[in-house]
Amino acid sequence: MQSAATDKLLKPPRSGGKSKEKSGFRSAERCLRSLSRQVPAIPMRVPEEDMVFISKSDRLLFAPRQTGQSAHHSDVRLATRSLLTLFTLTAVERCGGDGRSAAQETAAREAMVREQIEARGVRAAAVLQAMRKVPRHEFVPESARRAAYDDRPLPIGQGQTISQPYIVALMTELARLTPESRVLEVGTGSGYQAAVLAELAVEVYTIEIIPELARRAEVDLARLGYKNVHLRLGDGYRGWPESAPFDAIVVTAAPEKIPPPLLEQLKVGGRLVIPVGDYFQELKVVTRTAEGYREEVNASVRFVPMTGRAQHERDGKP
Repeated sequence: MQSAATDKLLKPPRSGGKSKEKSGFRSAERCLRSLSRQVPAIPMRVPEEDMVFISKSDRLLFAPRQTGQSAHHSDVRLATRSLLTLFTLTAVERCGGDGRSAAQETAAREAMVREQIEARGVRAAAVLQAMRKVPRHEFVPESARRAAYDDRPLPIGQGQTISQPYIVALMTELARLTPESRVLEVGTGSGYQAAVLAELAVEVYTIEIIPELARRAEVDLARLGYKNVHLRLGDGYRGWPESAPFDAIVVTAAPEKIPPPLLEQLKVGGRLVIPVGDYFQELKVVTRTAEGYREEVNASVRFVPMTGRAQHERDGKP
């Protein structure tokens, strides 16, 4: 489960309500109108110049211009179908579900990195580049895409969230990955943190306990080309012993105590980045040494609780 970590020093922006919805529709309409002027010419029986783009309510239509010559109904239908197919493919590629173009999404990511992540002290160049590259909007539900680059966690269903961008970057930086690193992530959630890790490491092993989230993340990661991410459905408390040891382990849900199997699956020199606690939580970094383990506290955070075996321990069950 991806976490609901928040930086308590910052207040999330207020929702714009109905005006924001109207703004989103206008943005989508502007994008689609722009695309309608960019659809390339294709062979058709009705000349392209005799077709006009019409926006009517929430419908997008092509229709023949009112000229001296009338087109046969079947000709218009054939031309309209061809145009709409090409237009739709172009729109899907160029406009996000929130009506923003690819260039606008890229600009939003750049602003996110500059204003939310670099400004708070994340300095690792590889981490900043990964945060600029991974399309966060592809990992959130359609209804939340307008807020994909906001400075806050977002709901992804099943009572879970995608973490605030700064927290994703911070935990990734604390893991100190190299291009040869093999990483375990506990709590796949949306798949966004796994994608960021995959930009930096040679292999990412990620575990999700909620079937619906695991299936969705697997599809999204494959669709976006992340071939070095291996996902399994299961309880992350136990880790992934057959693929251990790991250079780093990143946990995106909070147990009350650090699960012993995760410590055992660290390489000597490896780092475990994990939120620990009940309501009041600390983001800890545990480094395995030749003599044992060294623990540091990095920040106060708030994550969703780890479920499965960790929840049983919390509830006093065997």
